[in-house]
Amino acid sequence: MLPTYRPNKKKRAKKTGFRKRMSTAGGKAVLKNRRAKGRAEIVPKK
Repeated sequence: MLPTYRPNKKKRAKKTGFRKRMSTAGGKAVLKNRRAKGRAEIVPKK
């Protein structure tokens, strides 16, 4: 049986990266909420 989490930087960036967030209204809302909360990182690092 394979592990459930197989890290891949490119796949993660495509899925949860800044440009992906900015491409949808919901993603922009996520960034807005994270900025409002004062998150040090608004999107996960690569």
